[in-house]
Amino acid sequence: MYAIIESGGKQYQVKEGDKISVEKLSAQQGEKITFNVLLASGEKGVVTGTPYVKGAMVEGEVLGQYKEKKIVVFRYKPKKNIRKKQGHRQPYTLVKINSIKV
Repeated sequence: MYAIIESGGKQYQVKEGDKISVEKLSAQQGEKITFNVLLASGEKGVVTGTPYVKGAMVEGEVLGQYKEKKIVVFRYKPKKNIRKKQGHRQPYTLVKINSIKV
């Protein structure tokens, strides 16, 4: 059984026991969270939602917060002595999927 969920404007395919990284959620470590289900596959077959499947939900537990590796953004204009160097570290939340209810 699997489901497709939405979090942070992105879609993820998950199964029970999976660990996924989603964009930062405002939940502390150990908290339970629920996701909206866009598509669910189970004993009844594949069920799609418009946009969400009614009565279906995916429950997960927050394992922690972390930041991804830094990326460097360097912009310049040749022959103009214009240079700009920036770095960015995207924050993520690590979530373990506990159950899928359809």
